[in-house]
Amino acid sequence: MKTIFTRERFGRPQFLAALLLLVFLAQSSWLVYRQTKDPKNGSDPLDLVVQTTVAEASGGMPTGMISAHIEPMNGTSPSSSSAPSIGSFVFRNNPNHSPLWYLIVLLPARLWPGSLTVPAAQWLLSLPSLCFAVLLGASLWYVARRLYGNAGGYIALSLYCFSPTILRSASLWRTPPEIGAAWGAFGAIFTAIAVAHTLYAPREVVLWNWRRILLLGVSFTLAIGSQFSLLLLVPAALAFMLYLAPARRMAALVIWASACGIAVLLLFAAFYFHFSIFYSGLHHADFFPVLWPAFKMKGAYAQSLLHLLDAGPAFVLMLPLAVIVYALWRRARYFGNAAPLLVGLFLFILVIATPHYPGFGFTLIALPFLFVFVSGVAADLLETPARPIVLPLICAFIASGALWNFWQLLRIQA
Repeated sequence: MKTIFTRERFGRPQFLAALLLLVFLAQSSWLVYRQTKDPKNGSDPLDLVVQTTVAEASGGMPTGMISAHIEPMNGTSPSSSSAPSIGSFVFRNNPNHSPLWYLIVLLPARLWPGSLTVPAAQWLLSLPSLCFAVLLGASLWYVARRLYGNAGGYIALSLYCFSPTILRSASLWRTPPEIGAAWGAFGAIFTAIAVAHTLYAPREVVLWNWRRILLLGVSFTLAIGSQFSLLLLVPAALAFMLYLAPARRMAALVIWASACGIAVLLLFAAFYFHFSIFYSGLHHADFFPVLWPAFKMKGAYAQSLLHLLDAGPAFVLMLPLAVIVYALWRRARYFGNAAPLLVGLFLFILVIATPHYPGFGFTLIALPFLFVFVSGVAADLLETPARPIVLPLICAFIASGALWNFWQLLRIQA
């Protein structure tokens, strides 16, 4: 423990980042609390309890087989005044989620079983999302700080902590639990980049990188298990690895394939090692939910823009400025800025192409990458003679966004 809490490992930057995450957790907890006072403000906890607290499906099928479409066989619905009873239900394969998505939400209810009141149900159902949101924020800060220094880390984390979209996802405020998919996608891309940067070290590549291989496999599992369509990011991770290590492409391919093998094994475990159910789930999965006619619909572009504008005032002001600077300033066009921008643009295209579900999920997943991009361009500007002008502007954007966010939170009626 003494080697962990050293000044090098946990100093002032880590303390300030932890403080920001505590502020973020307080905001998210406030939204959860408001939902316990009036469930109509957010997702109905009792409906989610039906999906996440059924111990076994009909015929002894594992809990993970339940889907968003659940119908009592007797045609009756659970009472809204008490926790739903466990009975016989009809379950159908979900084209968007694997059983892992449900098992994660189920975990707190499994750890604390028993009769659930509305407030307890809401807190239990929100707990995994709150944990994933904090972990995603910590990962975002770590990546941005490694790429751009302390300034980049603070800017990225501040944009994240005061984003209404992120806060709603963390607290399940009228949104499905998609923050785990966002953390998995973020980890998949940047773990692949980190692995590629280690391939030139004079050691046995595969054995030496077993921890990163495992982390990459877990990231793939969390992303795809939470949203099948995120399989599209797996070849993107390979593309980054091959680009960064042109002289070690075979080693990169072996590491990527090993991580994919781990992901398949973990997904198979989420299906309780039932091959027939595993095959059926993958057969009904929608890995490519793109609707090509959506590109001709003005409403799809307007809806996508509204999702982006809802990410926070500071981000809305800083993103177009960052794109302009990136386009005009050659110094800002390097891999550390280009990679998150490319992934963010790719995911935003998927938002347009999926005007219905899982379009919101792609918006949420794109935001951390765009936060990293904005923080990178801002950090580059802070290293120029324009710092006396840029720094007050960045502070003003973030501070005004935070105040606006606090004001909106306080306006929520019980």
